[in-house]
Amino acid sequence: MPPNNSTLGIGMNKIELLLGMLIGFSTTIVGMFLFFYFFTDYDFVTGIHIMRAQGYWGKIITLGSILNLIMFTILLKLDKDTLAKGIIFALILMTIYTIFQ
Repeated sequence: MPPNNSTLGIGMNKIELLLGMLIGFSTTIVGMFLFFYFFTDYDFVTGIHIMRAQGYWGKIITLGSILNLIMFTILLKLDKDTLAKGIIFALILMTIYTIFQ
């Protein structure tokens, strides 16, 4: 028996939410890379190790998350609300991680 449209719709929302989270995490990593590339003399991996040792890890994640605002705005303009919710959920998870670190 082939799946009906309602089953596909529920599954797609979960997949889009997870894809939005993946976009949120990867955009943060790209933002962190750009920060290290343009504003420090360290390469990416060395910079992460040094910033964690100095206690700046949460601040680096926050700076990397700035690109998520751009992605969130683009996805809302394209009417991809579920993907945008995934980015917000990724930001919430990263916030909780940096608070309890």
